[in-house]
Amino acid sequence: MGNICRSPAGEAVMRHVVENEGLGEQIECDSAGTISFHNGEPPDHRMHAAAQNRNIITGGQARQINEADYNEFDLILTMDEDNYQNVLNMAPAGKYSAEIKRFCDFVTESSTKEVPDPYYGGAQGFETVLDLLEDGCASLLEHVRQQIDR
Repeated sequence: MGNICRSPAGEAVMRHVVENEGLGEQIECDSAGTISFHNGEPPDHRMHAAAQNRNIITGGQARQINEADYNEFDLILTMDEDNYQNVLNMAPAGKYSAEIKRFCDFVTESSTKEVPDPYYGGAQGFETVLDLLEDGCASLLEHVRQQIDR
């Protein structure tokens, strides 16, 4: 939503997976929120610390999704149903090329349908989010590889 917890962590985890596979030149990762409240802020320090404990480095600054994103990216993933609906509602009128999906469509080790927002919880919430992100990003990479091979 605000692009300071789940989304930048998802970007960092995916970037980590992509770089470990030597695909950093072929696959671009970015993150954005559906609100502008945190624009310009770094990732939440608790998410940064939890990710760093897994040798995953978060970075960047929060930003809101914009009209160009819908055509510059092939795939836009959302962390929960509210953001999924917001991304659809914010899409430019007419045609855009990005496919919009729920991140949990790629999660294989859990039946959860949403990545929970850890912002108001304790440390375990950040660990849960990272577990889901690592699981989903592995599956997501296979999906992206199939798209590249076409």
